[in-house]
Amino acid sequence: MLTQAPLLLSWAGLASSLCSCQQPGEWRASFCKLDAPVSSVSLRKSGDYIITLGTQFAGLNWKKKTVTTIQHVDKDKSNNRFNDGKVDPAGRLFAGTMAEEIRPAVLERQQGSLYTLFPDHSVVKHFDKVDISNGLDWSLDHKTFFYIDSLSYSVDAFDYDLQTGKLANRRSVYKLEKEEGIPDGMCIDTDGKLWVACYSGGRVIRIDPEAGKCIQTVKLPVSATTSCSFGGKDYSELYVTSACQGMDDAALSQEPKAGNIFRITGLGVKGIPPHSYAG
Repeated sequence: MLTQAPLLLSWAGLASSLCSCQQPGEWRASFCKLDAPVSSVSLRKSGDYIITLGTQFAGLNWKKKTVTTIQHVDKDKSNNRFNDGKVDPAGRLFAGTMAEEIRPAVLERQQGSLYTLFPDHSVVKHFDKVDISNGLDWSLDHKTFFYIDSLSYSVDAFDYDLQTGKLANRRSVYKLEKEEGIPDGMCIDTDGKLWVACYSGGRVIRIDPEAGKCIQTVKLPVSATTSCSFGGKDYSELYVTSACQGMDDAALSQEPKAGNIFRITGLGVKGIPPHSYAG
């Protein structure tokens, strides 16, 4: 999962248990090695980061390289871990869980849930029976929550109450075509359109959630595109992560850039600055 502040690119590496940061213009990133899979990293208003680590919500002090557990979830499911997460406009962190994968997109199904960590460190579970909890974001007016459970091959929407953080009235706004792959990470642009990274599809698609249509496709030189986030000084650059886990030497020789982060320019749209966790 990617987080983009104007002058900082941060990303989480699940397989490596690394949290990474890079300043624009610098060719070398700095890393923090953690003791469990880290699946999302978000900014905190108080400084440093809030992360999802294994099945923990945790604070990360970057300078000291220390982690402080805030809350545990799914305590009865030892094979679970968090996946994607993002902070809402009110400063709450939304993140969902899933079972550990046997291989990419193959796992025990319906083991995950979607949670919110509130600024007071309380946790609410919204629903369970999730396969692979993934991309999430909010509409420009903050009245709609968009969400991806990957193996449903759907981008869903909920009515959203910004004051309480409650969800209602789930419905599908876009069903992916077979050739588009598996929906993974997601972000929104200033036109209210959704950008979805398509795992196994080698692309990012732009969706009009009101029309229920794909209106743009950006193909990449890798198949396992995993997440996307706008960044740069004016949020006009789209950063896309990719994976190489599960690929043998033959597959890697066909996709030598697998596992890289890509920067896409010239799209003619801009993204939304990330929100910071208020706790």
